[in-house]
Amino acid sequence: MKRILKIKKIIDILASQGWYVARQDGESYRQFKHLEIKRTVTIDGKISEYICWDDLRSMILRPDQNPKIL
Repeated sequence: MKRILKIKKIIDILASQGWYVARQDGESYRQFKHLEIKRTVTIDGKISEYICWDDLRSMILRPDQNPKIL
């Protein structure tokens, strides 16, 4: 069984770890930046939508990164 999360929950988790919305296009495309981490994370989806864990990992994590970001 795949774990799924709501986009709203993902945004709350990122915000609690210091990420902020740098750019937003419409209501479903957001790019987050962090003051200490030099990269941009893109979350695509409306706040009410769900996303599976595997898709979330592909959006947030680089292959060499530790999955403990969430």
